[in-house]
Amino acid sequence: MSTSAKEKRQQQLIEIIETDPFVTDEVLSEKLKVSIQTIRLDRMALAIPELRIRIKDVARNNYDKVRTLKKSEIVGELIDLDLNQQGISLLQTDETMAFERTKIIKGHYIFAMAESLALAVIDARVAITGVANLKYAVPVKAGEQLKAKAKVTMIRGKEYFVHVFITVKDQPVFRSKFILKTL
Repeated sequence: MSTSAKEKRQQQLIEIIETDPFVTDEVLSEKLKVSIQTIRLDRMALAIPELRIRIKDVARNNYDKVRTLKKSEIVGELIDLDLNQQGISLLQTDETMAFERTKIIKGHYIFAMAESLALAVIDARVAITGVANLKYAVPVKAGEQLKAKAKVTMIRGKEYFVHVFITVKDQPVFRSKFILKTL
């Protein structure tokens, strides 16, 4: 008995989501060369929740680890956290975060995402940003999803050195180096 095209596509869908659980329906549609509606129907048939629910399920477990901030103070969804090592967050942008005329996301949203992830990744009860070195590479348009990755590169006494890189579809849009001071 041969496998149908639909069964092959659904198997590919499962494999892609297992590799990257935060892939959007739009990206799946492009990769599998079918409509977004077909992706949604396939996900429903396979009992795979929509992206927003997949993110919230993963994020729920990470918020309890954070010591420096409350859940509501983290900009984006915290999807991975290993204290004093690394962390990952996602932020779905929208027009309320953008300049009206250009639809480009305002820099303070991107900075806030980076800073809150840097603070969340360190294992300290109270910390402040001592130094922040930033570089915006390219504009981010409303509707794009930001993915931030933080890495603790050094701990020296009460200072934590954290690098944060933010991408859109794997294209670098922002990078920062923070020196966070614990109190």
